[in-house]
Amino acid sequence: MSVIVGKTSQAPDFPIAAKSALKNDQLRRNVAHATNVIRNKRALRVEEMPDWEDLRQAGSDIKAHTLAHLDHYLEEFARNCELAGGKVHWARDADEANSIAINLIRHYGGTEPGLEVIKVKTMTSDEVQMNHALEAAGIKPIETDLADMIVQLGHDEPSHIVVPALHKNRVEIRDIFRKQMGLPELTEQPEDLTNAARHYLRDRFLRAKIGISGANFAIAATGSVGVVESEGNGRMCVTLPEVLITLIGIEKVLPTFADLEVILQTLPRSATGERMNPYNSIWTGVTPGDGPQAFHVILLDNGRTRLLEDEIERETLACIRCGACLNACPVYRETGGHAYGSIYSGPIGAILSPQLQSLEHSRSLPFASTLCGACYEVCPVKINIPEVLIHLRGRVVREDQKTLGGKLSAENIAMQTVATVFQDHRRYEAAQRLARIGQTIFKRDGQLTNLPGMAGGWTRSRDLRPIPKQSFRDWWKARDKNGEETREKKAEERA
Repeated sequence: MSVIVGKTSQAPDFPIAAKSALKNDQLRRNVAHATNVIRNKRALRVEEMPDWEDLRQAGSDIKAHTLAHLDHYLEEFARNCELAGGKVHWARDADEANSIAINLIRHYGGTEPGLEVIKVKTMTSDEVQMNHALEAAGIKPIETDLADMIVQLGHDEPSHIVVPALHKNRVEIRDIFRKQMGLPELTEQPEDLTNAARHYLRDRFLRAKIGISGANFAIAATGSVGVVESEGNGRMCVTLPEVLITLIGIEKVLPTFADLEVILQTLPRSATGERMNPYNSIWTGVTPGDGPQAFHVILLDNGRTRLLEDEIERETLACIRCGACLNACPVYRETGGHAYGSIYSGPIGAILSPQLQSLEHSRSLPFASTLCGACYEVCPVKINIPEVLIHLRGRVVREDQKTLGGKLSAENIAMQTVATVFQDHRRYEAAQRLARIGQTIFKRDGQLTNLPGMAGGWTRSRDLRPIPKQSFRDWWKARDKNGEETREKKAEERA
């Protein structure tokens, strides 16, 4: 799997990875079941909100305003965070973020190998591959979110923004726990799995001196940071350790708590179908004798400021990581998250990953969509994902057309030919006549089958009707001609 780090690797093309995923029937059943449950819960929670569309618009306006003035609000957050006793670090890329985190851990925890740090779910740390960096430095990260823990113990990769182990069922989770926790008699009952996870984590919570968290938001006006979650592990991670290191993407900042009021109404409903997250942890700096006595924030850029330059691409940074677009997407629901080759999967991943990597990698992801618009309809901050997908597709094509191979590719030649034909109605009509003659050898039972070249990819999996004997233009001309003849005949009769 390709992830977004300082030195990136080429992700596998989505069509290739998707074909492999489509052969895994168990994965497809797991993904379909989980996304159906979340979608149905979300629908109930949204239906009871008469002002839901107003909240969506408010969230969109808040994020648009914040991104337009992001430099101001980041400086305000950093200033207020440090006034409250925190320390803010700025990381340009993944390597710098990991280096800062490792230096802080060594400073507070010493240099002995095997030092443990507990983590509360943070996709941003997955984005920069922090766990790999920590392990390479002799530091052992322990994921405490249940789904993240399943992924870590199973040596797997996350497949969903909110539910990273969504592709696993209870039997598969039981097998992972049996092997990694040494529990051969463990059953797949939810209560037994939960108790096993609780027993596994409890001692680690109590002995860890350093915690690493992500953040759902940062409040500029107060320098506060917040995490919302459903299990309570987040509360443990941000209150029990002596030292807390929080990694935040710079787009997570909000101006005030009044803005947070809107987000906290839309995020849980969109993410898990809950009216409110069971645990909402908000902390500001350091309080003597209460919670961590050293608090460090790492503000991560990693390509984000580059997106601010383009008005369409900037919209991607409005994402609040609810995962609703994944649950609604017909493509994701069939392939799961691993086919996207990135820590960010689904529709939002299809636009975020290529942009953070300057389209150098994950070039196939903007095409991993039917453009049905379901992602836009459910987005709580109204990100127009289909529009951004089309924008990125155009960028990919334009970049390809700058190379000789791109200019001579079958696709480019075909598109240029079509453009030339469509520019003149006489050429268009001539092409239709030729197509009617040529299609006769491909007609089977009222459909066109086994078309040659790239067109064959369409007819292998879709119905394609033949070109009709009479086009709309021909019918209109005949109508005008018949009408004129009728008028002339009536005029003659009256004479």
